[in-house]
Amino acid sequence: MSASGGTKAIVAALGANLAIAVAKFVAFAFSGSSSMLAEGVHSIADSGNQGLLLLGGKKAKREATPEHPFGYGRERYIYGFLVSIVLFTIGGVFALYEGYEKIKHPHELEQWYWPVGVLIFAIVAEGFSFRTAIKESNEIRGRLTWAQFVRRAKAPELPVVLLEDLGALVGLVLALGGVGLSVLTGNGVWDGIGTVCIGALLVLIALVLAAETKSLLLGEAADADQVAKIREAVVDGETVTGLIHMRTLHLGPEELLVAAKIAVQHDDTAAEVAHAIDAAEARIREAVPIARVIYLEPDILRTTKP
Repeated sequence: MSASGGTKAIVAALGANLAIAVAKFVAFAFSGSSSMLAEGVHSIADSGNQGLLLLGGKKAKREATPEHPFGYGRERYIYGFLVSIVLFTIGGVFALYEGYEKIKHPHELEQWYWPVGVLIFAIVAEGFSFRTAIKESNEIRGRLTWAQFVRRAKAPELPVVLLEDLGALVGLVLALGGVGLSVLTGNGVWDGIGTVCIGALLVLIALVLAAETKSLLLGEAADADQVAKIREAVVDGETVTGLIHMRTLHLGPEELLVAAKIAVQHDDTAAEVAHAIDAAEARIREAVPIARVIYLEPDILRTTKP
């Protein structure tokens, strides 16, 4: 994912969520709808999440230091994980609590046209944000399904925005259903049920995000296509005759560490080995440009006789 593409999607989502949050709180003030209150808190939480993603992207650009020699690329993973925590605690848990209270103590909605109008506006605004995230994701998704893209993406921003926007759209439909049934039946319990459904949805999305960003924090290898390209690039058949073993690790979304033991001729001079390593590093970087930190250890390939 390009940094510009991710930032564009985040900014679009941030602008939409701030506008929607104000509208939802106004609708709650006039109608007393718990669905609108839960959705307003949801939009505030989403806005905070986008702020965290922007902050993580900025911090990740810092230069490497002696204390952090591999740089700060993983800051983006840390802030992506914080987003899942915020979504779970502020958005999901609050909505579950508010929905329970509304079911326990229901009351008829006042001036129902406020929440209905705001929800329709919010669906349009969230749809615009979701469309932007889809467009940016399609530029790098390739042939992957959406589920595969969310699971395999090394940059956390677009999967986070995609899931947030999807959750927001589904949540708005649930809120609209809860408000609509409350108006039609005159029973405020439906508003509470819609709020509980919103909370359950947010908790589910938060758990998915937490699982995916946790994997990135622990350290993921390059994908299979990149590993295959690196393996092919290392060996030239002359000075580097084989690849004994290799490990890869993402230091950040656009920075890959490659460590490998390569086989060289047993009678090569030190100068020839050094030249072979330099040439192999150049081939790797050409094949996989994000392979920026490369450590190659020369060795003699030993074969056991049958």
